[in-house]
Amino acid sequence: MITADEYLYFAERAVDGMAAIVADLGDDLASRPPRLEGANSPFGLLTHCLGVIEAWAGSFVAGRAVERDRDAEFQATGPVAPLLARVTTVTAAFRADVRAADPSAPLRMQPPGRFQGPDRLLTQGAALQHVYEELAQHHGQMELIRDVLRAEERAGQVPA
Repeated sequence: MITADEYLYFAERAVDGMAAIVADLGDDLASRPPRLEGANSPFGLLTHCLGVIEAWAGSFVAGRAVERDRDAEFQATGPVAPLLARVTTVTAAFRADVRAADPSAPLRMQPPGRFQGPDRLLTQGAALQHVYEELAQHHGQMELIRDVLRAEERAGQVPA
């Protein structure tokens, strides 16, 4: 079975990759979705992923109360520096939560019915696997969004 440190290695690669994309795009471009219907901005996706970590690892696995507005996460915009500072804070708590988790134990708190996620009862280990699932898929999505935003920028389709 995978160790906590092995799990964190891969999960943090996804978070670090998303943070690097947002930092590279800068304040304006990171908050802009590409010109594709229903697309998200990199800023919104990273904000969502931090919400996933806080809810699934911080609340359901570790037992902390977490306030979350999932829909607002995707709409988030703003300067990059505070978001990157939040990445550091959330990642530090995530490390502690993963190391303290008992993979075979039940969740400390159950996700509310309105939460999207696996449609079955989960162990702490399965909830952490769901976190990784979200981080990996959104990292790949953000890489593509970055490429589209850069292409739009080169084509003059993004206001300078």
